[in-house]
Amino acid sequence: MSQPHLRTVVVLAAGEGKRMKSALPKVLHPLLGRTLLGHVLTAAAPLTADRTVVVVGHGADQVRAHLAEIAPTATPVLQAEQLGTGHAVRIALEAVPETAGTVVVINGDVPLLRAETMAALVAAHEGDGAAATVLAAEVPDPTGLGRIVRGADGRLEQIVEERDATPAQRALREINAGIYAFDSARLRDALGKLSTDNDQGEEYLTDVFGLLGSAGEPVTVHVAPDHTETLGCNDRVELAALRRLLRDRVNERWMRTGVSLLDPETTWIDVTVALDRDAVVDQNTQLRGGTVVGGGAVVGPDVTLIDSVVGPGATVLRSHAVGAEVGAGASVGPYAYLRPGARLAEKSKVGTFVEVKNSELGAGAKVPHLSYVGDATIGARANIGAATIFVNYDGVDKHRTTVGEAAFIGCDTSLIAPVEVGPGAYVAAGSAIAQDVPAGALGVTRAPQRNIDGWVARRRAGTRSAEAAQRARESATGGASAAREGEAIHDRAEGGGPASGAGHTASD
Repeated sequence: MSQPHLRTVVVLAAGEGKRMKSALPKVLHPLLGRTLLGHVLTAAAPLTADRTVVVVGHGADQVRAHLAEIAPTATPVLQAEQLGTGHAVRIALEAVPETAGTVVVINGDVPLLRAETMAALVAAHEGDGAAATVLAAEVPDPTGLGRIVRGADGRLEQIVEERDATPAQRALREINAGIYAFDSARLRDALGKLSTDNDQGEEYLTDVFGLLGSAGEPVTVHVAPDHTETLGCNDRVELAALRRLLRDRVNERWMRTGVSLLDPETTWIDVTVALDRDAVVDQNTQLRGGTVVGGGAVVGPDVTLIDSVVGPGATVLRSHAVGAEVGAGASVGPYAYLRPGARLAEKSKVGTFVEVKNSELGAGAKVPHLSYVGDATIGARANIGAATIFVNYDGVDKHRTTVGEAAFIGCDTSLIAPVEVGPGAYVAAGSAIAQDVPAGALGVTRAPQRNIDGWVARRRAGTRSAEAAQRARESATGGASAAREGEAIHDRAEGGGPASGAGHTASD
């Protein structure tokens, strides 16, 4: 049984990325759920390296903090002065002097790199017993990239940076992807021989290939199956292009596993999201973070879900959710906002213009319209009327409200926490409930209605309201006069009159 190879991964993440024009280090810019650096580390993870070294420089403290979150076992090494890629690798290896076996070097800005491609590169390198192997790609436009220069026999002769290339070399379309595998001992030896005799006055890691080749050491080229994997990022235009490519890759993968994406070009799914078969994602939808969508659920159009779970068969329409759970068969939206801690049980409903925060809805419970539910527990099959407010904050502390099973809250109600409405209880519309309502009771706090006649004429004279009220009074008065006149005509037609009418009344 062969012994496992010793491996070290070195990620070059010290550059400032001036063309990004950002206070954020380039490798920390996000791309569908991970930073550029996070994507690279994920691609390298299946190599099961004995150690991972990340060379940091610009924004070193920010990069270190990010590494502590996503790769706490990685070792950050500071390159105080950016003196070239060769210099960066040399100080990385100086920080881990016991390194042996294979050293894999990766630029920190190649987020589309696949783990399968990394594994194939390292397997080819170790299988060939090479001193050094470069990952190459055939690209439509090689502008700005280092070229792979081969000899007549097809073997690698050298890697030339564009600024140092001849016109003939610049015409080559096979480029250096900035990803390498080296034999550790031979790499260390070659790094000590690097020169700064070039256009930039830097130590180029690519010169190692020329040094090893001149010494008769085997150097090889491994070609990536898809050149887009090797694309780097120098500015925000290129970052946006990478985002679109990754979107298409992610979307294609989900559709091939049985998920329906009705408009893939407007659907953005983070690489950290999970979708079950037969889930449906409609247009203009973003699924981010640790979001999970169950089978048969329909999400969208116009939905954003962040770190949220949508159960099987649930529906989320034109809504925004962060850290929420939507149970099987539940319904959300349109225009709902689920904040962290919102937990909706099966077949519950949160409807139009409803906000839910840190609250649980029991099975079949409904909050259909225009309500705020904060810090609440709502029992199964309870119904919350339109414009109900769970008044959870007293200016200092938050308090909880409990609504029991099958309780009914009338429209335009304020539930002033801490308060409990018991199972099966009713609350009359327009009430402000500050005391518990026992099970099966009716809670009412409305004052009796009284109408003050003529108030508008006295207090709002000359307004449109006053004019409308006057017309209504005149119309009503005119109608009453017409009715009296009609009665008189009727009496005369029957031969009666005031005297006979009076007699008729008396005879009754």
